[in-house]
Amino acid sequence: MQPKIVFTDVDGTFADKGHQPLPSDVPTVARLMQAGVPLCLVSARSPEGLYPFQRTLGFTGPLVCYSGAYVLDEQGRELASKVIPAQDATDIYAYLHRELPELCVNTYGFHDWICDDRSDPRVRREEGLVHAQARETDDLMGVFGGRGVHKFLLMGEPAQIAAAEQTVGARYPQLNVVRSSEILCEIMDGTASKSAGVDCLCRHYGVSSADAVAFGDGYNDLDMLGAVGRSYAMANGVDAVKAAATDVTRWTNDESGVARTVAELFGWTDLLVR
Repeated sequence: MQPKIVFTDVDGTFADKGHQPLPSDVPTVARLMQAGVPLCLVSARSPEGLYPFQRTLGFTGPLVCYSGAYVLDEQGRELASKVIPAQDATDIYAYLHRELPELCVNTYGFHDWICDDRSDPRVRREEGLVHAQARETDDLMGVFGGRGVHKFLLMGEPAQIAAAEQTVGARYPQLNVVRSSEILCEIMDGTASKSAGVDCLCRHYGVSSADAVAFGDGYNDLDMLGAVGRSYAMANGVDAVKAAATDVTRWTNDESGVARTVAELFGWTDLLVR
């Protein structure tokens, strides 16, 4: 199968263990662009957290941000947006600060990212990984107004995050509450999903999902992998993802698993020599 569109998660999948793009992937990305095959990043990150990744690899393309809550076309125009309404977001924000004071609460909407304390090491770490900056303020309504927010991101220790996923999910069953890593928990509108973002971009390009391929490594990639004709779990992925995908890559994210598998699918054997 030579896919007509390629979807890939970023962290743990297309990025290395340091959450950065691999310069060695540039030739494969360039070949995809020459072939006219869209390469779509599907991530919990904001647009500002994905633009530097694209620039490093030398390509432009559509983005599925906030795990499907915000979808942009190749020119950065909005194709889909699923927000937590402003008043609901305000109530959730207050609940998180009141009931989970040990966690670092970050709020994202459209192109804005706010937090209470930019000096918090957890925020600094995230800024370094995604090459974007948070704004320090607790004025949620002042920043997002009546537009609503796309995501809350909770940062903490693994046990705290596991507990938060359960308690917040039980408190707000209408929301999509899922861990994106051991130390991060995402909270979004209940209808937001990576699979919805995949479907949106397939329709945008007039491509059947059966002709799409997707790559992922974590639990929040499961619905995306089930939405395409061929899916790959990364060799470094969790067992549940490997069991759900149609295939498993022969290489990890640190070994350019996405780029090398894409080269195999298209028969670009010259790009497999490392």
